[in-house]
Amino acid sequence: MRILAIETSCDDTAAAVLNNGTVLSNIISSQDIHTDWGGIVPELASREHVKAIGVIVAQALRQADSDMDSIDAIAVTSGPGLPGSLLVGTQFAKGLALRFNKPLYPVHHIEAHIYSGYLENPDLTFPSITLVVSGGHTGLFLVRSAIEFDLIGTTLDDAAGEAFDKIAKMLGLQYPGGPAIDKLAKNGKADAIAFPRGLINQESFDFSFSGLKTSVKRYLQQHPQERIEDIAASAQHAIVDVLVAKTLRAATANNINAVTIAGGVAANSELNRRMRQTCNDRRWTLVSPRSAYCMDNAAMIGFLAALRMRNNVQPTVDFRISPASIRRKATH
Repeated sequence: MRILAIETSCDDTAAAVLNNGTVLSNIISSQDIHTDWGGIVPELASREHVKAIGVIVAQALRQADSDMDSIDAIAVTSGPGLPGSLLVGTQFAKGLALRFNKPLYPVHHIEAHIYSGYLENPDLTFPSITLVVSGGHTGLFLVRSAIEFDLIGTTLDDAAGEAFDKIAKMLGLQYPGGPAIDKLAKNGKADAIAFPRGLINQESFDFSFSGLKTSVKRYLQQHPQERIEDIAASAQHAIVDVLVAKTLRAATANNINAVTIAGGVAANSELNRRMRQTCNDRRWTLVSPRSAYCMDNAAMIGFLAALRMRNNVQPTVDFRISPASIRRKATH
């Protein structure tokens, strides 16, 4: 089964080709146009997708030594994401499916992140605990099988990636803020400032990062001469403390010794270091996908479609462009 996958949920135009779950190509084109605006401009994002998608799909097919005749099915992100961006990808995929008479599999973007650890390490077994942490989402999932998972914890306000971006903006750093904070923090003292750790002592697996943002803003107002390296390191330390503590609590409570982290923030060096140390201390398995599988990418879209097809899960025909959501305790 050879699958062409397309991803355009936000500001990355991506296409991939997979053969029986093995990635043959994974092309990602990131949009630099948003840097000057300090965040994603939806209208600009959709226009850039229109410009890039044909080229990126052609490049993915060429790198995989494939053409549309050799493709057995098409998978595409159907949500959640920016409506205009999703529209570009879904309509392009629909056009290809009609033109070449291929089955079309819509894929939920966050579900694809949930299973990206299994894309990185095919030997990883079920069940596992997965932390999905990105600019728009922060959640903990109990992954029971290739077709069943539970959402056991989510953010009550801001996502961790959003907190990184907004704190970076306060510090005068460029968008995206996560990598900028990560780089700056390497020259700062993580224990310089005691920023709050939202909900870290609560038994629930939920997250909250809005209080941290407010605390950083007030600290900057009261200490304008403070080294921004120390502020970056201390804020990052607070975020990572919460992410690691909640993941540890979820794995322990469910008696699970396999952990995966996914989403753009999963590429954060401090989060990786701390999570690996925590898992190693307990002799747990940790899978942290490579950067190309952490960021928005089409390989994970095609991989999840292949998983579902192997498990005889029929594709839905729901191509509503309104953002989809995974409800707590929802299963397939």
